[in-house]
Amino acid sequence: MSGFLILLGVIVVLAVFVIIIYNRIVALSQRTEQAFADVDVQLKQRHDLIPNLVETVKGYASHEKETLDAVITARNAAQAANGPAAQGQAEGMLGAALGKLFALAEAYPDLKANENFMELQRELSDVENKIAAARRFFNNAVQEFNTAIQQIPGNFVAPLGGFTAKEYFEVPEGSRAQIEAAPEVSF
Repeated sequence: MSGFLILLGVIVVLAVFVIIIYNRIVALSQRTEQAFADVDVQLKQRHDLIPNLVETVKGYASHEKETLDAVITARNAAQAANGPAAQGQAEGMLGAALGKLFALAEAYPDLKANENFMELQRELSDVENKIAAARRFFNNAVQEFNTAIQQIPGNFVAPLGGFTAKEYFEVPEGSRAQIEAAPEVSF
């Protein structure tokens, strides 16, 4: 009888231990979902600013249709992207297109002096800073989650809940080089 009670006690302790670990993994998973939602909100704000920016530039540089179209195409692709990896790549392309748009503005002094353009540029810069902060928070949450499901004992409990590693929100190396390259400006 005492052997049965000891076995039952060990089973209960193990069950409680598994439940605690499972609940921690669920909490970390929810944290990554919430963090990604924060990134998504900031990206939506960025996407909402871009048409106003393009329209403002269009008034001064309507013949620069290729650059304006590239920004709109990149914005649409970024809005359609699903998942952190795809969104990271699409946002990288959008960043590169915006860089070309701002370089284009350098060629038009009237545009650079336009109050509306300057305000949109400030708003976009503010949103970019918020995106960077939200991205760091998201990637940190993903790192904590991935660590929890890969370390012992989480690696034994994670498959019970169907938990798998989550993707980071990163700009791919190929896109990073394109973003960091100086845009070509023709006069």
